[in-house]
Amino acid sequence: MTTHSSSQTCSAVVGLQWGDEGKGKAVDILAAQHDAVVRYNGGANAGHSVVVKGERFSLHLIPSGILYPGKLAVIGNGVVVDPWKLVEEVEGLKKRGVDTSGLVCSDRAHAVLPYHKTEDALREDLLKRNAAALAVDERGVSEIGTTRRGIGPAYADKAQRACAIRMGDLLRPEVLREKLDVAVAMKGPALTGLARTLGVNAEELNRDALIQQCTEVGQKLAPLIKETTHLLHAQLGAGKKILFEGANGSLLDVDHGTYPYVTGSTCISSGIGPGTGVPTTRVGRILGIMKAYSTRVGGGPFPTELKDAIGDGIRNRGREFGTTTGRPRRVGWLDLVAVKYAAMINGATGLCLTMLDVLAGVEEIKVCTAYRINGAETTQFPPDAYDLQRVTPVYTTLKGFAQDITKARRLADLPAEARRYIDFIEQSVGVKADMVGVGPDREQTLTS
Repeated sequence: MTTHSSSQTCSAVVGLQWGDEGKGKAVDILAAQHDAVVRYNGGANAGHSVVVKGERFSLHLIPSGILYPGKLAVIGNGVVVDPWKLVEEVEGLKKRGVDTSGLVCSDRAHAVLPYHKTEDALREDLLKRNAAALAVDERGVSEIGTTRRGIGPAYADKAQRACAIRMGDLLRPEVLREKLDVAVAMKGPALTGLARTLGVNAEELNRDALIQQCTEVGQKLAPLIKETTHLLHAQLGAGKKILFEGANGSLLDVDHGTYPYVTGSTCISSGIGPGTGVPTTRVGRILGIMKAYSTRVGGGPFPTELKDAIGDGIRNRGREFGTTTGRPRRVGWLDLVAVKYAAMINGATGLCLTMLDVLAGVEEIKVCTAYRINGAETTQFPPDAYDLQRVTPVYTTLKGFAQDITKARRLADLPAEARRYIDFIEQSVGVKADMVGVGPDREQTLTS
């Protein structure tokens, strides 16, 4: 009989908000304590920024642990991979002297092809046009606000099965040809129809050109494409420690987020099992990453959003512009109703509070601790855009702090008001803060 005596060999990093919480930095720090780092969801719509000795690295598909030489970095089967973007990232890292020899991509990860991006853009344009014509807002189905990187359409093809291409198929010419035949037959008329509805021209899909493009990029990536589930279990069998890296944020989870303004994958910790083949029961530590305030990119309700000088100040100090798109992020006060919900559905065992330094100079800090809806007050988060759009946040006001805390290296170095803010978050969420970020660099992380 096989026994799992040490589930503590696995840890996970998950975002507790709408993404952009600082997961990359947390993964980078924890990677030092693990032998392998694994991405289990999302695609090139994710953007993790890591600063090492003042040098900033932006990663989209490759696990942040790649910045530690000698670590196994795995792109799991649950990720949808833009193969051309992956080649670009690998080559970019090599040029900067980063060792990528430990990088592996699952042969069962699904590929994002050019027509997925076309479909993504056409769908967004159609939603945007219809929303404008009907004068709807976030309460109706308006533009989702995707990155237009083809993520949703790739996941949809994965579920529909008929014409999905997996990374391993790029290395099998006959299989690739058969699948692209079906894809062109199915996707071509659909894309032409969408384009016609919008009054624009869509270039017809060229099967031969697609075969050539996919074959060429497949050959470039061939050394990386491998079966990864057995690889990871072999690591576990050898007593190795694995860190799972979630992309996007829990409030963007396709099942548990603010639907329909969500991404196409399972972002929460329960996505580890299907996204890698490693049972979630093997994960002993789940670190929930959260900012000291809230941000959101794209459409969807945002109860605590700030559309004033305070919000502008936080955005500029926090450099709140998308790693993937460069879009300005929407900024708001910390929403603890949402964070507590996200910690609950992830089973978070600890918190990592990031960007605390950005709040320096804010005289009064407001924190949402409840919602008011239909005349009643609740502390339950409604994971539905229609319902969430109708809530009014109930705030608790805390005294801010003026001091620059970026040079703090211990929790004891923080001003009393900053410490009280951390205590308030821990008590409200019911989970202890294991890490507190006071700047972008590795060294600017305080541990309890």
